[in-house]
Order: sequence, then C-alpha cells, then structure tokens
Amino acid sequence: MTNRQSMGRVAQPAMGQAARPGTPQATRLGAGQAAQYGTRQATPVPTLDLLARPSGGFAMVAMDQRESLRQMFAAAVGERVGDERLTSFKLTVAREVGPYASGFLIDQDYGFGQVAAGGMVPGGLIVAVDSLQQEPDGPVEDTGIDERVDLVAAREAGAVAAKLLLIWRDDERRERRLEIAAEFVRRCADAGLLSVLEGVARPDAGTAGFDGPAGTAGFDGPAAIREAARELAGLRPSLYKAQVPLGGAAPEERLVEECARLDEVIPVPWVVLSQGVERDDFPAAVRAACRAGASGMLAGRAIWSDVVGSDDLAAELRARSVPRLQRLAAIVDEHARPWTAR
Repeated sequence: MTNRQSMGRVAQPAMGQAARPGTPQATRLGAGQAAQYGTRQATPVPTLDLLARPSGGFAMVAMDQRESLRQMFAAAVGERVGDERLTSFKLTVAREVGPYASGFLIDQDYGFGQVAAGGMVPGGLIVAVDSLQQEPDGPVEDTGIDERVDLVAAREAGAVAAKLLLIWRDDERRERRLEIAAEFVRRCADAGLLSVLEGVARPDAGTAGFDGPAGTAGFDGPAAIREAARELAGLRPSLYKAQVPLGGAAPEERLVEECARLDEVIPVPWVVLSQGVERDDFPAAVRAACRAGASGMLAGRAIWSDVVGSDDLAAELRARSVPRLQRLAAIVDEHARPWTAR
C-alpha cells in the first residue's frame, strides 16, 4: 500500500459523521516544517484533517493503556488477566466504538496490527510509540521512545500519526526528556506522520504529599501542567495532549480560567486527556477546555472504563461507551476551536 493510498483510506468519515468537504487526500509540509527541513528531502506529513471531525475539532479514543488496563481488569474481575484478554478488549473497543471516533490510538503490542489490517476504524489511526517504565501494580514512572516501533512501517500499514507520552518532572532528567520529545517530533516528520505529544506533569521524588494532578503540599499541579505544556508544545508537535487542570474537580468557570492560562502557553492545536478526571466530570472538563481554546479530546477511561470485565462487552460498549463518545463529540462540535484556527 502506498503512503497516499493508506492515508486516503483512513481519511474516510467516521460512521455517523458527515463527509469532510475539502479533506486533503494528498499530504503537504506545513510552513514551519518546510523552514525546518529546508531543501532536504523529507516525507510529506499529513494534516490534522485526518484526525478531525468536520467541525475541525477532535473526538478521539485512546486505547493504548497497557499495565494500567491490566490493573483495571484486576480490580474488576479480582485477578490479573493475560495479554490475550487485553488484546481482545482493545479490538472489541476498536470495532464497537472506533467507528464513532475521529481518531483512534492503540499500541503495537496489543492490537495495532490487527486494527490496521482489518480496517476497523475509519478515523485516523494513531500508533503509540512510548515505552513505559511501570511496576505491575503502580503508575507509569517514566517513558522513552520504543525503538521497536517502525514509524515508516506503521505509516504504510495505515497510521497517520504517532503518540509519545512523556512524564514531565522538574528534576535532573528534565532536559533529557525534552531531547526525547524533540527527537520524537523529528522522527515523525521524517516518516510522514503527524506527531501527538502528551505531557503528564508529576512532582519530583522529593515532593511530599502528592496525590494527583491537582497537587497537594509542595506541588502546584496547574502550574506544572502549564510549564510542561510550555516546554513540550514549544517543540511544535502536530498536536499537544494535555491534562485537565485541577483534575476537572472544580466549577466549570474555574476550569475555563485555568484552561485559558494553559492555552496561552501552547502554540499548536491541543486536546485534553481523561486520566485523573472522574468519568462523570469529564464532559464539563472538555467543554471548559474547548471554551478556553482547546480543539477537543483524546480520551480512554472516560469513555470505556466502566465496561472493563463485562460479560457482554460489545453490548455494553454500544449501550454506554458509544453514547458517551457521541455526547463528547457534540460538545467538541459546539465549543472547540477548530485546529485550523490555531
């Protein structure tokens, strides 16, 4: 499959969406990328239209969780499950929820190849390229680029973008993480893929009393989220994926204020993630972020977390997760800043 053919296929509108007038089937370099690469030969990078709804906003599903998903299964069914159960869950989400998403994120180890080969998601396909340093029952502590992921092969398989998660801390590895992020953005451009860079702010090891993104004693969560965004989004990825300030646990107007401060330091289109936000709080958090300048969301737990371990997964996804995604997409269509307006 050629680069143009693969991107033409995944650019088709998702089920329930209107056709995308003017969606480019060929690819092009943006002005900033052309300036960066000069006359050097580089594979053209697609535009964000391939991940966007007709409104220009993003309603994308994240299905790249690994050990954290295994932890969710353990909590739901009372035992750790094997790789086959994780892969089966992800593929079912792709089949049932993917057709309603403008973009779909999945990892190489648990389903990317099957989703790509089966053409399961009509929206833009995103491959996760982060290697996660994580204890079996703990949070992700650090990340890097997974060198096993062949970006060119992923593009040829049908991916239009790659995603890298970076844990941002104000510690001795801060500069090294920025170097990793810059390398990721460069590699994506060279491979002809959009780059989705996700920054998750955490306190350094010496900070006591931290219990979540909002922070407690010694850690200012919203300020750290802004500083992470300033540094990482400043590297000019195609799209920046940010935490919701205050964990979304605040009145909407307060969230709008914090998200507006975040918007001021992000020079590229950006979306919010749902980790750290209560599922029922997420729609208001998305609305607040979009009112403040965000272009939508790329979320997983807020859409499908309560169906993990279900005996009839496909039916539960259709009954719960699809309507949730549709409601979130409606919020995006009404309130998000189109990515072209950035």
